[in-house]
Amino acid sequence: MPTWAFAQDRFDVGAQVAVARSSEFDATDTGIGGWFSWHPTALIGADAEMTLYPAAFPNKNGFSRSRIEGLFGVIVGPRFGGIRPFARFRPGFVAFRGRPVPCIAIFPPPLSCELDGRTVFAVDVGGGVEVLTGARLLLRFDAGDRLLKYPGPAFRGGGRAVTDDFYSHDFRMSVGAGVRF
Repeated sequence: MPTWAFAQDRFDVGAQVAVARSSEFDATDTGIGGWFSWHPTALIGADAEMTLYPAAFPNKNGFSRSRIEGLFGVIVGPRFGGIRPFARFRPGFVAFRGRPVPCIAIFPPPLSCELDGRTVFAVDVGGGVEVLTGARLLLRFDAGDRLLKYPGPAFRGGGRAVTDDFYSHDFRMSVGAGVRF
């Protein structure tokens, strides 16, 4: 490959704090994680992010002792000097790490009983801004809609029964710092 092609490659790696507001469980979840991005052009990049939500969910006696989120997709946005607004689309997963909780034997079961130790499909759609604060240091702020595909049949929040799998919308935002190389 010509050497000029390598000069266009950009990599970012960083750490972040993420907050997700679950519409299904009416609870807020806070996690820590990191991201890795590759920008083969100034406009388009590939983005991978892993976040650990270490607290019990949806409360201290919740059905999940922790969650792991992995999102992998595309990030698109122009650079204006040291500022880069972007849009993103990242499919992935959220793994609910179970804990023993009593579940009543009814049909359909409560959603929290269906999630014990289960991994669900996730899609994150949103955007944000990267701010280059020096030669290599950058700050990243992003927000969006995280859709989780929950299994059915189940009793949802508010006592609604569903027979099929369904999607729930969560507001998700993160703030992080990283380096570009």
